[in-house]
Amino acid sequence: MNRGTQGLTHAETDSAVTLKGAAVRQDGFALGPLDLSVPAGMVTAIVGPYGSGKSTLMRLLLRLAPCEGEATVLGQRLAPDSDVRLRERIGFVSELPHAYENHLTADEKARFASLWYPGWSWDRYERLMRAFDADRTKKLGKLSKGMRRKAELAVAMAHDPELLLLDEPSSGLDPSAWKILLDELTRYMDQGDRTLIFATHITEEVRRLADYVLFMHRGRCLGLYEKDRLFEAWRVLAVQRVEGTAGREDAARLLKQAPGVQGAQEAGPGICRIETDALEETEAYLLSAGYRILSSQRMELEEIMACLVRKGEAGR
Repeated sequence: MNRGTQGLTHAETDSAVTLKGAAVRQDGFALGPLDLSVPAGMVTAIVGPYGSGKSTLMRLLLRLAPCEGEATVLGQRLAPDSDVRLRERIGFVSELPHAYENHLTADEKARFASLWYPGWSWDRYERLMRAFDADRTKKLGKLSKGMRRKAELAVAMAHDPELLLLDEPSSGLDPSAWKILLDELTRYMDQGDRTLIFATHITEEVRRLADYVLFMHRGRCLGLYEKDRLFEAWRVLAVQRVEGTAGREDAARLLKQAPGVQGAQEAGPGICRIETDALEETEAYLLSAGYRILSSQRMELEEIMACLVRKGEAGR
């Protein structure tokens, strides 16, 4: 989703979320400490394997988990006595349904939610329910995972929140419903003053929606990147030493010194596979060091994630 982010760094935008030494420690899992600034008015995708802390981070932002350090959401510092009005400005869909709502229908849940949100719009709720073709007659506990997700999305978006937090929003949705979801989220962001943070493992959702990508692993932040720059700069290069320019040990040293190189391994006699996050700088260095560049391919999201994990583990 392009909202004019080319050439923009997250430090140059207002922040919807700011974390300083924020940490959650419970049930044998530790999140953080995190120092992070999430841009306002943008879409940030949180990616990482299961157990990386994506859901815990969202619980932290909703003040559903005890937090160490400092956390600011929509300009308000989170504290045990945080104003309830902050909650009114946030919409949230959890990855796992709430069991205590199993006995409610979608309309019954909506009537309850409407009491808590001054910005609630029944017209918006009705439009979303029709768009998603969501079932409003059965109890939520009797619905399929995908059908229940449709109803929960409609309820979460009906009060037009300033900040929308979605944990695996497309889980259980069929391809048609998934496309409708993308359309509705695009409509939501087209207002220009809304912020969307969603956790996902689906690469196409990141490509279609995100302005920024936050990588997480084992409760740690591996980096926040602008999506367009991420996919443009991260490449896999196949390079070959020009005969006579360097011995094997010197070649290994030269590769380690190359700017932007995140990983390197032999791929054949005299050929190396290079992972880089700074394509132009890496290419210029390698050419000056006597290497021939045989190929250059964009890295997929999963490959970038794996590279960041290796780098993070090596630095621990």
